[in-house]
Amino acid sequence: MAQWSSILNFLIYLGVTLPLVGVGILFFNLVTPYNEFRLIRDGGDVSDPVKAAAGRAAAYDLGGKILGQVLVLASAVYHSVGFLDLIVWGLIGVAFQIIVFYVFELLTPFKVLAEIPKGNISVGMFSCFLSVASGLLMASLISY
Repeated sequence: MAQWSSILNFLIYLGVTLPLVGVGILFFNLVTPYNEFRLIRDGGDVSDPVKAAAGRAAAYDLGGKILGQVLVLASAVYHSVGFLDLIVWGLIGVAFQIIVFYVFELLTPFKVLAEIPKGNISVGMFSCFLSVASGLLMASLISY
């Protein structure tokens, strides 16, 4: 019967973290001038190489942000002292991913916000790796 408390704890933390991932995805979509999900959906049109490439670039970009955020959440679950603490770190992780994306936009000689919808897969991949790396860095910084 001791496992029931562990299962309940798992379900409670899952019930907190999954909505935080959803909030992150929502904010990631709101802060870009393009709709990542539309680009990804339209990327299935293999008759249009630009749409296909834009879909891949958007999938890499959004996927990297989600992975970066989940890394932060995983560390927050491990280190948090309660649910409010977990929620705060989760929201900080979302904000951090958005800030990193816009710093990337400012520091590059090209405009990331223009390159992804044009189908620049290299920019999408680099954005993905930057998001995962920054998420990993932030995850390692959470400690008490």
